[in-house]
Amino acid sequence: MLAGIGLTDILIVSTLMFFIGVYGFITRKNLITILISIELILNSVAINFIAINKFLYPEKLHGQMFGIFIIGVAAAEVAIAIAMVIDFYRIKQNIEVDDAEMMMH
Repeated sequence: MLAGIGLTDILIVSTLMFFIGVYGFITRKNLITILISIELILNSVAINFIAINKFLYPEKLHGQMFGIFIIGVAAAEVAIAIAMVIDFYRIKQNIEVDDAEMMMH
């Protein structure tokens, strides 16, 4: 792949990013840190698409297109989620998940 960096190395980093994101999503109580964890998960998937495409079909750009699509979806998701978190903060003066659950009922 790259000089000195193989597919295995990239997939290991991507796997670590994915599981750090899953761990953060499950264990955190702050809505912003949960949002960051979701971004880690999406970025690890984009890295997987690009790395595997580069390894299997180096002349085609399918993995890069999927990566750009994921980045676009992540940007839209962040914009909507941050707007919701700001609105929630204006109402409750807190951005903890437990308070958000109380507001939903």
